[in-house]
Amino acid sequence: MSTAKSAPDFEAKICPPGELPQRLKSLARPLAFTNGVFDILHRGHVTYLAQARALGASLLVAVNSDVSAKRLGKGKNRPLNALEDRLAVLAALESVTLVTWFEEDTPLALILSVKPDVLVKGGDWKPEAIVGAREVKGWGGVVRSIPLLPGRSTTSIIERIRGKP
Repeated sequence: MSTAKSAPDFEAKICPPGELPQRLKSLARPLAFTNGVFDILHRGHVTYLAQARALGASLLVAVNSDVSAKRLGKGKNRPLNALEDRLAVLAALESVTLVTWFEEDTPLALILSVKPDVLVKGGDWKPEAIVGAREVKGWGGVVRSIPLLPGRSTTSIIERIRGKP
């Protein structure tokens, strides 16, 4: 009997950005793409990701690196979870086909290299304001904004934990 621990199967869905071109070749199309920090995964996130996946045959999720997330100004202690942990939790979701990360302020360079068929963001983004929307539409793709679940946000969860109403 072996006591050696191997990585869970879902970790194979974590893809370094440099390996994306090769890994994308094996993904079913249409490819849906979304991005975000995904700091504390909650019902709003998993519902959103399932709905994003339903728009394509595969779903690629791009996660802001720790440094990129800090530059978003969501709070001095954010993200609470390190990138490697956020990637692993997302990879464990059935709706997520592949997960990667980016260091820049926006995922535009990644979107341009991946060329998704469907670009998806949450309902707090108007479709015309979504980074990469013009480019995706330019190559014949579609852009979708999925309504958020009311009261389901990482910020509101953190506020409740800290005792704020």
